[in-house]
Amino acid sequence: MSISSRARRAVLGAAGPISFAVGSLAGHQLLGLDKSLATAPLTGFNVGVAIGAVVVAAVSRAFGRQVSFMLGGFALAAGGALAAFSLLRADFWMFAFSLMIIGLSSGFTQKIRFAAADASPSFFKARAISWILAGGIISAIVGSQLAILAKSLFESVMFAGSFVALIPLGLIAVLILAFLKLPPLTSSTGETGSTGRPLMEIILTQRFITGMICGISTYALMTFMMTGAPLAMVVGCGFSPDMATLGIQWHVLAMFAPSFFTGMLITRFGTEKVVAAGLVILLSCAIVAHMGVALWNFWGALILLGLGWNFGFIGSTAIVASSYRPEEADKVQGFHDIILFGTVALSSFASGKVFAAFGWSAMNLVIWPISILCLLLLGALMLRKSRDA
Repeated sequence: MSISSRARRAVLGAAGPISFAVGSLAGHQLLGLDKSLATAPLTGFNVGVAIGAVVVAAVSRAFGRQVSFMLGGFALAAGGALAAFSLLRADFWMFAFSLMIIGLSSGFTQKIRFAAADASPSFFKARAISWILAGGIISAIVGSQLAILAKSLFESVMFAGSFVALIPLGLIAVLILAFLKLPPLTSSTGETGSTGRPLMEIILTQRFITGMICGISTYALMTFMMTGAPLAMVVGCGFSPDMATLGIQWHVLAMFAPSFFTGMLITRFGTEKVVAAGLVILLSCAIVAHMGVALWNFWGALILLGLGWNFGFIGSTAIVASSYRPEEADKVQGFHDIILFGTVALSSFASGKVFAAFGWSAMNLVIWPISILCLLLLGALMLRKSRDA
């Protein structure tokens, strides 16, 4: 399952780098005077991810995981076609809707990180999550290079070609899945038919709360900064779209490349310490971004942003995955992902508003209070663990 999952994530995962590299720039060129809505299409993308994370569970149980993931591939192809069409028609809100469909396909790939953890023994959960996310390395390269190479496919409309490139990617993913045999879903109930503890009892535990808040904060901060960076580079500082896209490529590589050893670091030092390291790296991202607006500031900050996300999100996912029993997985994961991707959608929308109103430097300041709060929660969790030991 892990090989097929990484291959699927590598192909479908290219949707994210393409969307974030050029989505806000494409939205910006479609708008009139109110440029603060430039990131609304990426908000649509994240709303689609949230919807997809919920829909995939229902579709998988009704028709099987293979059909479910193939549907995600078709959604990617359809969303790419509609996005290109909407750019050719200069229809901003149709473009936002098309990115929601592309996001829907990405939502279908999100559940695999929990599936990897659920299928692994407790000591291997973090490493399993890491290896699944490692498929994003190929996505970073494929997605960003396609965005660069295909952006001028239609000379009259910049970026339309980047979304046309998503059509064959989606169809390739469908073809791969058509020839793969995925193991069937296991029952979400225990041997006695129990679904475990009530949801409220689980989500009010200190471990779940800490893992969820740290994971959501890490992901939201990453999205907030990554969404605004291309606008800051191209619109604010005059760099070319190619330079902004390459910055996103380095960022996404930094997000996923450490996944080869993040699980080992968690095994060696513990989840809480790795999450804390990720938050400290996010703080260093804010420092580098605040130091100036040279190309190295943007690229350096984006690389640190990706590294911080990797340690913070993988570790936080492992904390959440260790807070529930196997028969409780579906309801806890569904609740977690709705809150996670709903918050991420709001952060991408806020990114454009904050950039338009206050600029890039003000965006960097948002990282500080949220990261410090998460560090305090982690410290409290570690203190409780040491007392209980």
